[in-house]
Amino acid sequence: MAESSPAIPLKAALADLLSWFEDMQVEGVVIGGVAASLLGRPRATLDVDAVVWLHEERWTIFLEAAGRHGFSPRIPDALAFAKRSRVLLLTHSSTGVPADVAFGALPFEQQAIAHRTDHDLEGLKVPLPRPEDLVIMKAIAHRPRDDADIEGLLQARPDIDRRYVTETVREFARILDAPELLADLERLLARVRE
Repeated sequence: MAESSPAIPLKAALADLLSWFEDMQVEGVVIGGVAASLLGRPRATLDVDAVVWLHEERWTIFLEAAGRHGFSPRIPDALAFAKRSRVLLLTHSSTGVPADVAFGALPFEQQAIAHRTDHDLEGLKVPLPRPEDLVIMKAIAHRPRDDADIEGLLQARPDIDRRYVTETVREFARILDAPELLADLERLLARVRE
């Protein structure tokens, strides 16, 4: 993510997001386009996505603290929406950058957060999932943009643990009754050889 005019608002939103997490002592990782750009192939992104581990009884106070760090709800009754979808839809007030904060619930998400590593982005310490965990998240999300991000991650990280990725996606595909998740991942893995 080169420092350019579109990157400046994104970095400001990211800095405030991480300050909010630290202030609330909430563990999380940055995911989405920012993580794909830092761990894989740089690409344009206009939003910030993260997953945090936080018990539901703290969601209200967490959302209340968002305002102190420059974030406001993007929709009416954002907390009710989060209770249905496990995602807070926010906007960074000073830059207009959208921010989606997902509340993790699965053991996989808890482990991804626990195994995070910090990436230095021009002095900003950004917690990122392991490349393997990001590939898994993107394989499960299963959108065209995610396929391109997986390819970029595989190309940038040839030492990625393909067996771990495949076995984890296989389990999600079974649970979700979505065999296409595994089939499409295997196609990408075959296309981008070790």
